[in-house]
Amino acid sequence: MDEIKLSAHNLNIFFGKKQVLKNINIDFPVNQVTALIGPSGCGKSTLLRTFNRMHDLVPEARVEGDVKLDNLNIYDKKSSVTEIRKRIGMVFQKPNPLPKSIYENLSYALNIHNFPKNEIPDLIENALKESYLWEEVKDELKEPAVKLSGGQQQRLCIARAVVLRPEVILMDEPCSALDPISTNKIEELITGLKNKYTIVIVTHNMQQAQRISDKVAFMYLGELVEYNTCNNIFKNPQNELTKNYVSGHFG
Repeated sequence: MDEIKLSAHNLNIFFGKKQVLKNINIDFPVNQVTALIGPSGCGKSTLLRTFNRMHDLVPEARVEGDVKLDNLNIYDKKSSVTEIRKRIGMVFQKPNPLPKSIYENLSYALNIHNFPKNEIPDLIENALKESYLWEEVKDELKEPAVKLSGGQQQRLCIARAVVLRPEVILMDEPCSALDPISTNKIEELITGLKNKYTIVIVTHNMQQAQRISDKVAFMYLGELVEYNTCNNIFKNPQNELTKNYVSGHFG
């Protein structure tokens, strides 16, 4: 049996009166990549954002059910949002480097979380190496991060997530704004990172899901239709909706 790192049970999410996620039950195994797939508007990103309390920023959002990181209920009133976001990193669709230097993009979060000052340079170097960016930027750490290419900026955002040594990394379509070469680098990076992290990625790209994921969850209209190994979802789906979606005969 896989060890479970992150889970949702009987999860329902409402924005005002509209129910966006309906009774989601899912477990994410340690050190595996799970891809969330499905048509636009089916609830993939809403589910992803549930896991590091991004919905706290939406006044009319309501979360019902259990969401756990190991044995910690992350929506428990006693749970620290800062601590949860340290343990669960997030990478967004468009690269969003801070308007600071490459180095400061990484030191900023370390300072907020009070990492020892003498450890910060090594943590930054390790994060840039893990993100396959060190060789490209090691002589330009004082340069503005916005000078980097789109693909480099996205790898910097991944470095910014891993610099805090999280346990889980959430990625919301991290390659959708990138060219094929940059996409290939990010996919290689994701495959390497799963040795240390549990990764959940939203992707519209079926080929990408097949290349990088261990497990795949197919969502439709706010429901989890099917969840299985990557191989089973793409080669032997049990649900007709899943079959139509992955074969491109949808809608």
